[in-house]
Amino acid sequence: MSAAPRRLAVLGSPIAHSLSPALHRAAYAQLGLDWHYDRAEVASGELGQFLDQAGSGTAARPWRGLSLTMPLKREVLPLLDTVSPLAASLGVANTVVIDDDGRRHGHNTDVDGIVRSVESHHDARPASATILGGGATASSAMWAAWQLGARSFSVHLRNPMRAGELTSLASELGCDISVAPLTELGTLAPLDFVISTLPGGVADALPLRPRSASSVLFDVAYEPWPTRIASTWAADGGIAFSGLDMLVEQAVSQVRLFTGLPQEVPLDDEDRVRSAMRAAVGLATRSTSTPPATSAVA
Repeated sequence: MSAAPRRLAVLGSPIAHSLSPALHRAAYAQLGLDWHYDRAEVASGELGQFLDQAGSGTAARPWRGLSLTMPLKREVLPLLDTVSPLAASLGVANTVVIDDDGRRHGHNTDVDGIVRSVESHHDARPASATILGGGATASSAMWAAWQLGARSFSVHLRNPMRAGELTSLASELGCDISVAPLTELGTLAPLDFVISTLPGGVADALPLRPRSASSVLFDVAYEPWPTRIASTWAADGGIAFSGLDMLVEQAVSQVRLFTGLPQEVPLDDEDRVRSAMRAAVGLATRSTSTPPATSAVA
């Protein structure tokens, strides 16, 4: 792990609300690294220009990596020198590692973040999953649910005509998929496992109902928390938790990549690093061995 000064940032639009700087700064402080992590407003169509202008940074503090959020997770792919197999399959990269030669290497840590955050709250092994939304995060959510055991998917989005990438992904995974508009959610029976990738506020009035006390709603929205759908789901007896856990866990994977450690190699004293990151965004401390949560809203 190089201790040389490095520069990193999260890019996207809008970006002023991003908690990634707080997470990464806490991690690098724990690891004793003189790394500077910031945020930059980069809208759709501007990423190539940003990367060209950034170059490799300065000699004193060269670039090491980028975290990407909407709308850049798909746009970045043709701008990369290499793409990990997972990111290539999904067509989604949320992480760019920049090596000493300035080459850009794309990865997806969203899947890992979703899987670990679900497993930290619940021992869910769903046979089927309902996914709300059709953007880049929805693709990661489908792959994560597949890793957790789902083999059929019900996808609901505002415009079903935009479900092509999810339909192709389900076919690649060998899974069944049905696609319908969000307006049809009210006609569904109670659900067991739902991942909402919709922006904050969009899902507020959706009529979601849990099937049982062990039914899970994972809402990637986290500000403010609990969201209206999470509150309703919990009031009906289900388990609801937010995307803030996912944000932390995908960032833990990014820190591994930025520091040069493979995904399967833990960070030095990883629980200490994770605890510092969770504290930085107001989450209670937990370790990777924490048992599933039993509370309705986590």
